[in-house]
Order: sequence, then C-alpha cells, then structure tokens
Amino acid sequence: MRALSGLWRWRRNPLRRATDLAEAWLALVALLLIAVVAPVTGCLVGAAAQDSLQQSVQRQQHARHLVTATVVRDLGGTLPEPDPDTTSAREARSRVLADWTAPDGTRQHGPVLADLKSPHRGDHFGLWTDPHGRITTRPLDSATATTHAVLAGFGAALLTAALVETGRRLTVWRLIRRRYARWDQAWDRAGPDWGKAGTGS
Repeated sequence: MRALSGLWRWRRNPLRRATDLAEAWLALVALLLIAVVAPVTGCLVGAAAQDSLQQSVQRQQHARHLVTATVVRDLGGTLPEPDPDTTSAREARSRVLADWTAPDGTRQHGPVLADLKSPHRGDHFGLWTDPHGRITTRPLDSATATTHAVLAGFGAALLTAALVETGRRLTVWRLIRRRYARWDQAWDRAGPDWGKAGTGS
C-alpha cells in the first residue's frame, strides 16, 4: 500500500515542507483506518448478514416442505438446475407431468422439473413446495448462509479499505496540486530576469 510510503516524511529534514508533514499524517491515519476500521466494519457487516440469513433459513425451512411426487408422463427435454446453491451447473433436470400431495393435504398436478435422468411413469422424486403445494426452491441451509455472511464481511472490509485508500490518494493529489501552484507563484514573483547577471543589484 502506498500509504506506507508517506511515513518517511516524518524524518527530520531541513527541506521538509508542510505538505510533506501533512502527507505523513495522512498516511498514518489511512494506515490506522485500514488496520482497525476495515476489519471492524467487516465483522459488523458479517454479523448482521449472518443474523439476517439465519432468520431467513429458519423461515424457509419452516415454510418449505419436501414432498414425494409421482411421474405421470415425460414431457421431454431437460433444463439446467435452477438453484445454483444446491447442485453444480452441469446437472440437468427432466421436464415431467407429475402428481403430488401438498403438506395441507390437497392434491396437485402439473409440469415440474424432476431430478431423474430418464423418467418413466410411476417414478418417484422429491419436490420442494410451500404449505399449499406450490412449487418452490430448496430452502437455504445454515452452512450456505454462513458462507454468504462471511463473504459479505470480507467484501465490506475490502470496500472500506478501498474507500480509505481512495480518499488518501485524492487528498494527496490535491496537496500536490497546491504545491505546484505555490511553485508557479514563486517563479512568477522571481520574474523573468531571475538568474541573470546583475539581477537585484
């Protein structure tokens, strides 16, 4: 990180300018923010995401039920697995017409995706539904929720560090522009005759 390069300006030097010292302070503050604030932000965001996702896990596991469906006939064709958290993208599901009984006892009938390679009439397969038998996705599991929360925490920490470093760079850029503007003013005050023999005598 370039913030560390600003720390060398702390050393005593007769040529050290006020902007050099400002850059050193800025580098130190940025370093402390990245070392302390970024991890704390990541932990807080990760913990909040974990709480929210685990509540979602409990709601989904309470509201979604695995029922057994029976193939009536194959509708032909396969589609990719719709839930990326449950299986790899290479796996496919067959389109079938099926019957199933909802958790509330009602009989359901309709086209669904079955995890069967070659479905035949009478084959059984698992199907996730809501309490009324409407097809839904597999509920989120606790391990997957924790993984998402950890990733959210890491993302928040990295974003905080990136914002701090961006702020430091913008401030240093403004300091350098101000320094160059002062140099230009000093050269203008020196006048066009600066450096010529007899100037100022």
